[in-house]
Amino acid sequence: MKKLVCALATVTVISLSSTSQVLASPGEEIYMENCAACHGEDGKGALPGITPDLTSLSGPLSKSDEELITSITEGFESPGSQMAMPPLGGNDELDEDDVKEILEYMREEFGDDD
Repeated sequence: MKKLVCALATVTVISLSSTSQVLASPGEEIYMENCAACHGEDGKGALPGITPDLTSLSGPLSKSDEELITSITEGFESPGSQMAMPPLGGNDELDEDDVKEILEYMREEFGDDD
């Protein structure tokens, strides 16, 4: 009986660790819920010519964290764009920690790793 309990406990622990690797980071979840509709799940911009490509070396992620936090928090309109990003992506419930989580996710996912 003890061997069966140990085996089940081991399987449970392995299952939980595998599941946790599949779960999205807080920043990814917030990005997918609030940013991906315009910026795309891949960061390349769901609306070409209107939303910037976050993966571009000269794109938004080439700016400092401070500049990006301000742009996300206050909203931003790219020069020549037909549409502005609203403050907090239009979600007034996001707070400073959420914005930092989004930025961390974007840098990890779309930033230049070289």
